[in-house]
Amino acid sequence: MLIIDSDKCTACGVCETSCAFGAISVPSDCAVVNDSCTLCGACVENCPTDALRIDVAERRASVNIGEYAGIMVFAEYRHGKIAPVSYELLGIGRKLADQRGVKLSAVLPGGSVAAYADDLIAAGADTVFLAEHPILEQFREDVYAGILEQVIRDQQPEVVLAGATAIGRSVIPYVATAIDAGLTADCTRLEIREADGMLLQTRPAFGGNIMATIECPHTRPQMATVRPKVMAPAIPDLSRVGQVVPVQIPPHLLQSQIEVLETVVNTEDQVNIQEVETLVAGGRGLDSPKGFQLIRDLANELGGAVAASRAAVDSGWIPYPHQVGQTGKTVSPKLYIACGISGAVQHAVGMQSSEIVVAINRDKNAPIFDIATYGVVGDLYEVVPQLIKRLQEIKK
Repeated sequence: MLIIDSDKCTACGVCETSCAFGAISVPSDCAVVNDSCTLCGACVENCPTDALRIDVAERRASVNIGEYAGIMVFAEYRHGKIAPVSYELLGIGRKLADQRGVKLSAVLPGGSVAAYADDLIAAGADTVFLAEHPILEQFREDVYAGILEQVIRDQQPEVVLAGATAIGRSVIPYVATAIDAGLTADCTRLEIREADGMLLQTRPAFGGNIMATIECPHTRPQMATVRPKVMAPAIPDLSRVGQVVPVQIPPHLLQSQIEVLETVVNTEDQVNIQEVETLVAGGRGLDSPKGFQLIRDLANELGGAVAASRAAVDSGWIPYPHQVGQTGKTVSPKLYIACGISGAVQHAVGMQSSEIVVAINRDKNAPIFDIATYGVVGDLYEVVPQLIKRLQEIKK
């Protein structure tokens, strides 16, 4: 917080003029601060009498950090199946656990989910903490968070991972706050620093213009949410043997402040661009929404789906479920064809893990060519029809 020493303040007004947020005023003989203060420190630097200072409360460090061990994954169950991101988390979790020489566990809450425990073990988990109760059939963030918090306090893992999904993004911050732990959201890369075993969590920052690597040295567990489709899913090994541990849920944890009135599955747009092997994406270079008919024609010939850049979605040419990128979905198809997409880092972060990237763009200097496997410099309205024609000839 910003502290103003009334004995040193001379009401000179320098702090008021140097504040870019209008947070300081000098109504009489001493400066005062309001809630608009962002603690940027400009007033402190400019005060000629050193009458201002910023006091930062020290965050309570976790005690006995050395007692925390193991990697834990929040296994998300929804719509009758385990969310694919859970297997991706087990894939990276297995690598981290092997590096650290520790166990990998998964927490699986749900109404009736015992049948899925073996799948999680086959995907790499050594232990599955099974939290079953009829109330858990419907997702309630406070109940799920309370159960996860209990398991974390009991087991003391050094790392907790969850998917950056609607469920993960609502539950994990709740838990991190409750246990006073650090949390990094929307990670696209995780690795262990050999020197001290610290989890290095990489995610886009400043609008995706840079990649920031974050660490939480003073608290445990180290918590992170991971974007779907950026990690390779674990390859099932049906010979693996693990332990299933039922979680004893105290009655008070099942008391929710949330009442679920109805669950509705959106059927307006069935596209799920994260689950197809071929994507044809259109961007600002299409020049109009009519261009997406050409994109759809090519996607149909390839048996794929249509994707788009944020620019195309913001222009109203195609609905949001098709958007790829930092503010859209992360995809990793076998084939990604980018038509009229420049390849700015905000888009690239959402598709750069595709196996094969084909770029079609008029601008030979477009950044998309830096990550493309194959590039075609030309007018997409000339190139794409030729591709469609050639595919039809091959099929005949």
